[in-house]
Amino acid sequence: MEVNQAKQEHLLALKVMRLTKPTLFTNMPVTCEDRDLPGDLFDRLMKEDPSTIKGAEALMLGEMLTLPQNFGNIFLGETFSSYVSVHNDSSQVVKDILVKADLQTSSQRLNLSASNNAVTELKPESCVDDVIHHEVKEIGTHILVCAVSYTTQAGEKLYFRKFFKFQVLKPLDVKTKFYNAESDLSSVTDEVFLEAQIQNITTSSMFMEKVSLEPSMMYNVAELNTVEDEGTSTFGKMSYLQPMDTRQYLYCLKPKPEFAEKAGIIKGVTVIGKLDIVWKTNLGERGRLQTSQLQRMAPGYGDVRLSLEMIPDTVNLEEPFDITCKITNCSERTMDLVLEMCNTCSIHWCGVSGRQLGKVSPSASLALPLKLLSSVQGLQSISGLRLTDTFLKRTYEYDDVAQVCVVCPYMSRES
Repeated sequence: MEVNQAKQEHLLALKVMRLTKPTLFTNMPVTCEDRDLPGDLFDRLMKEDPSTIKGAEALMLGEMLTLPQNFGNIFLGETFSSYVSVHNDSSQVVKDILVKADLQTSSQRLNLSASNNAVTELKPESCVDDVIHHEVKEIGTHILVCAVSYTTQAGEKLYFRKFFKFQVLKPLDVKTKFYNAESDLSSVTDEVFLEAQIQNITTSSMFMEKVSLEPSMMYNVAELNTVEDEGTSTFGKMSYLQPMDTRQYLYCLKPKPEFAEKAGIIKGVTVIGKLDIVWKTNLGERGRLQTSQLQRMAPGYGDVRLSLEMIPDTVNLEEPFDITCKITNCSERTMDLVLEMCNTCSIHWCGVSGRQLGKVSPSASLALPLKLLSSVQGLQSISGLRLTDTFLKRTYEYDDVAQVCVVCPYMSRES
């Protein structure tokens, strides 16, 4: 903390001190074996030391607390607390004392004073005290500006200021990744998986009290950070994050039914939500950090989306099987669709190609049962579907819609 001293001599003295919690006293225990030259000298000295724990003198942590020796570090999300004291060092009574504390950041100036009312008078050797608090929400340079105005017995109005400069550091490094999951076998629009990587970039351990995702109005969220059978956290009972350690948190977001039914709504850049992280350090000092709104680019399906709602896992060679397709109009106009089924080298469609499906309104869906067979064994891709919009004469082709395992029921198993 840098302090600029006032050049003029004043009747009042201003002191500003940061309020932080103490730390546990640590010592370096020195021991030796009984047959060594010092004998039991070190043991007796540690037992007589008032800072050690009785019965566990060899531990580094003691029973005493240590007051802060310096200003220390201030991290984003923590609460900055400071004690402001104005003392009358003179031998005369001072009147109309007004103490004002402002915090200047890179983007704004905040008033931290608990009261803006002036003190009527201050007798010699008396003081005016105030405690200010502020939750730090910006990183970078902060300047605490303390201004004092007063009136002397002679009626002269005096004024002085002091500046206290400090840096706010970033405690956590947060990285996010999105994964789009195709829900071809479900009537629900695609799920979104969010992976949040959180790294402790401070020099002390953190207790991660809460890491949650607050979804936007379009999504419901399910946390995947607990063991399903036991209901306990995947990180264990004690959720500590050591310096420079990283953890991955996973969340699954599903569109709400009112949005999932309208495929045209969830497209382009959509707001997923924001992460809410709460931690504690040292002797319970609390910190909280909220990310900005997380955005993700929704996968583009074009004007018409074709997905599978029902398909068997395994089918027999050269035997017809049934599938159910779902056709969704993702455009903002009505379509008149025609379905064409084109055979491939392994997939053969059963039925009439070029059938009329009728008109499909914007964001509407159509369930379509189809029958086909495979002439080749193994894992086969279902391809060869083609949709044509007769209004605009546009054709949409769909290959590798899904895969199916084809087995031969007549092949004997080798012993």
